[in-house]
Amino acid sequence: MGRVIVVGAGPAGLMAADVAAAAGHRVTIVDRMASFGRKLLMAGRGGLNLTHTEGHDAFLGRYGAAAARLAPAIEAFPPEALRAFVRDLGEETFVGTSGRVFPCSFKASPLLRAWLRRLAGLGVESRTRLRWTGFADGVAAFRDETGATVTLPADAVVLALGGASWPRLGSDGAWTTTLADLGVEIAPLRPTNCGFVIPWSDVFRTRFEGEPLKRVALRFRGLVALGEAMVTRDGLEGGAIYALSGPLRDAIAEAGPIKVELDLKPGMSADELAIALGRSRKGDSQSNVLRKSAGLPPVAIGLLREGVGGRLPTAPEDLAKLIKATTLTVVAARPIDRAISSAGGVRFDEVDADYMLKKLPGVFVCGEMLDWEAPTGGFLLQASFSTGRAAGEGVVRRLAETGAQPPVTA
Repeated sequence: MGRVIVVGAGPAGLMAADVAAAAGHRVTIVDRMASFGRKLLMAGRGGLNLTHTEGHDAFLGRYGAAAARLAPAIEAFPPEALRAFVRDLGEETFVGTSGRVFPCSFKASPLLRAWLRRLAGLGVESRTRLRWTGFADGVAAFRDETGATVTLPADAVVLALGGASWPRLGSDGAWTTTLADLGVEIAPLRPTNCGFVIPWSDVFRTRFEGEPLKRVALRFRGLVALGEAMVTRDGLEGGAIYALSGPLRDAIAEAGPIKVELDLKPGMSADELAIALGRSRKGDSQSNVLRKSAGLPPVAIGLLREGVGGRLPTAPEDLAKLIKATTLTVVAARPIDRAISSAGGVRFDEVDADYMLKKLPGVFVCGEMLDWEAPTGGFLLQASFSTGRAAGEGVVRRLAETGAQPPVTA
């Protein structure tokens, strides 16, 4: 029986701990926060979208360049297995109309409580308010709230420290420096599933901040994202723009401010809109025409004016084209600490098939610490659960092969 330290009590860390403890190892989970699963609880505020029922190839395609590297872990613990795992914890799931999977309770807290009870039943110990600082003389080192160093001996260590989004929930990305100092190559952490900065006019900002845009389409360089968005004080956020956050972020980093097109009526063609607009009654104001004939709310009409700098065209054909392609200037991504998730992290070439660091045998990484990104919709949590399980299974294999030899960390 080996001693396993899991650093980070999010979905990936809890899953790794579950696998190692179920195999009979003595597991201790350590987190710098006062309680476990805070980011999981935050995700639960939106109903806890656990995974998605999309087909295999399309599902893996959501992970972009990292799809091939994540595929073995996700195929070994796919959405169906995750739903079965959750069911074993006493939480039934259901599939929403969009294919997203949720617990029937629509909450994270019952699932988390059940999981922590299961881990306690497996003998897993918990340590809180300890920040991981690296390794000292071959053991995991931490700093407590007083600044004192605490060391915990281990035969294997799983790092599940997350990315750098929502730092107040425990993931601040400080581990990147620690691992880089140990020779591990890290891709810079960047925001993803984030809002973007658009330089609104004072008039538009004052009137429409906080207004939702329902059923719109965002287009950028041949990519299209359907969904909703929200006007913020300094730009846009919401599903439609989150879905394109990676390409938008990278394009801005490469060349500065970019242009995107917003389709305010994706369910109608330009010709259909032009016909509808042409049927308006003489004497109606342009705002009334757009509201009655095109079904546009005030915020959408405001966006049309924002896109052309004020005065709108009067010809139905020209107005229809503008509704289908309002151009907006996007100047920056919102800061990473305001993002839903982060891209970047430990490069996949740094880990073996068991998610063990090649330069630090006996040390495993999983979840958002790895260099991948995915849209919301269940894909984020699925990869975190799957890589956590893969890392836990890697720990079990290593301890079986080495006879519980301590990790090589220095």
